[in-house]
Amino acid sequence: MDFEITRDVRNEVLKRRELEFTLTFDGATPSRKSIQEKLAALQNKDENLLVLDLERTRFGKMELLGRARIYDDEETKKSTEREYLLKRGEPKAESEA
Repeated sequence: MDFEITRDVRNEVLKRRELEFTLTFDGATPSRKSIQEKLAALQNKDENLLVLDLERTRFGKMELLGRARIYDDEETKKSTEREYLLKRGEPKAESEA
């Protein structure tokens, strides 16, 4: 997995960094969790402060276009982000059988 950051802007009003990236990969499309972990590690940030918004794979290419936002703190993240995007980043609860 190779990341290329195509845009990196600081949004002082919302206390976050806004990134756009191109991800090249081999094999199957990586999971949201693995993308989130790798991007957080590359940016030296806590993965809980990172939110992935848009992911699009290009047909016929091993390439993914995405956007991410890295917040300064958890409180700002929860007050700003839409609820469904926060749920996408959480691990799924195992159902009891």
